[in-house]
Amino acid sequence: MTTMLILIPLTFLLLLVAGGAFFWAVNHDQFDDMDSASLVPLTDHAPQPSDPDKPEDS
Repeated sequence: MTTMLILIPLTFLLLLVAGGAFFWAVNHDQFDDMDSASLVPLTDHAPQPSDPDKPEDS
């Protein structure tokens, strides 16, 4: 019985933390672009950042 007195409030606390994390992610636009990350492995080469100081290999 005493374990229930610990587990029930702990469950509500974890629910509030998970809900807060979800709504934080929604408000900070984490779910806006769901397609481009899944298309990166299908490209021939990964995009490389350009370094103006480094000469290109031809």
